[in-house]
Amino acid sequence: MGLADQIYRRLPTIGQHAAVTAFGLRWKWRRFGGSYAQERDGFIARERYDLDAWRAWQTQALRDVLRLAARTRHYRSLLSNRSIDRFELSDLASLPILEKSETRADPEAFVVDGLDLDKLTICPTSGSSGTPVRTYWSNEDFRRSLAMREARSCRPAGVSFELPRATFSGRIVVPDPKSKGPFYRFNLAERQVYFSAFHLSPKNASAYVHALNRHEIVWATGYTHSFEQLGLMMLEQQLPPPPTLRAIITTSEKLTPGGRAVIERAFGCRVYEEYGQVEDACFACERADGRMYASPDGGIIELVRADGSTVPYDDDSEGQVVATSFNRRSQIFLRYRLGDVVRWDPAATRETGTPVLKEISGRIEDVVIAPDGRRTVRFHGIFTEMPGVREAQVIQEERDRLRILVVPAPAYCADTVDEIVRRIQQRLTTDMRVDVERVDAIPRTSAGKFQAVISRIRA
Repeated sequence: MGLADQIYRRLPTIGQHAAVTAFGLRWKWRRFGGSYAQERDGFIARERYDLDAWRAWQTQALRDVLRLAARTRHYRSLLSNRSIDRFELSDLASLPILEKSETRADPEAFVVDGLDLDKLTICPTSGSSGTPVRTYWSNEDFRRSLAMREARSCRPAGVSFELPRATFSGRIVVPDPKSKGPFYRFNLAERQVYFSAFHLSPKNASAYVHALNRHEIVWATGYTHSFEQLGLMMLEQQLPPPPTLRAIITTSEKLTPGGRAVIERAFGCRVYEEYGQVEDACFACERADGRMYASPDGGIIELVRADGSTVPYDDDSEGQVVATSFNRRSQIFLRYRLGDVVRWDPAATRETGTPVLKEISGRIEDVVIAPDGRRTVRFHGIFTEMPGVREAQVIQEERDRLRILVVPAPAYCADTVDEIVRRIQQRLTTDMRVDVERVDAIPRTSAGKFQAVISRIRA
């Protein structure tokens, strides 16, 4: 824990509000100052591009990024014999796939020569699947990234970073785990309610809703599971939706159909899903038509099969996401394997002229392996429409044994346990042993995330 964190923990609540506001002032300039408006307008103007225009734009952008990559320790020798001015999108597959283990081991090897590391901001990934990756950002990188979100995600939802918002993420803004509230800190600089993801419980639910009402929040963004859990509590306690709320944009965790229904019913507004990463390797977001549009000017998304071949836009086969970012120009990741499993939507892509994702199936880390070797992603979906389960976590202890941690809802009973076992064995095999444990809470990661599946059998 750094000195600033130690000081923050000792401040009274009003002092923590002030500290968060001071922090917000600094970040407001860093993210929304300088070139931000110009970048935002550029993203908006490019929304009219068709696939041919996108190919031309991406080709030039890729060459620009490759020139920067050639000035990094990791890529210097790899690109030394390449003619970057003639590099085409089809040539990208000739470069090796970058694994997270490489970026964890030596993140500075990907930073462009001549940049002062002390003037860059380090943003570590959550590390839920291993050691965090240290990502390095310039102010210009932040501005491109937020300009893209404003143009592609906020505008279709009818909101803006200029409007009052609430956020669920991993910062420990309420340091006392036994706090009696408030369970947020207010960033006056951006009119932002910063919620604690670690204090969410049925007894605290009304306090969260009170904060949304008190600060007249217009939209909210952040962890999908936090909004879903708060929504469930609001429905159970018949808490009315905040009257000023227009939209919720979920991030970081997969939004399921059941979760969407809960959030929209509880909060009384439309939910939009974002797909992105701390590394900002690529970006996609939902628009009013319900489709998940990729942003080709945020980065190149490749879907790669197990045999290494690339899935084209006109094929809806599953593939792992391999991404090359255009937004970050300080630390360069080329063909970076994210660990996500995705499908294209060929019909929507042809119709709209923009790459559309049909389904984000899950993460490789979320796989449950059956005794016969079958691999299943999005396994957490077995708990959909199960009234006795508030939330649950799947832990694979052995190839033929699952441990299920369940935070019970009021309808929880012996039949709930039987139904969990039945659904699991139906999807896998009756040879799968299932242990169901009732718990008061499921621990979050250090970043406040809910991890739906934990595997302890990784070789």
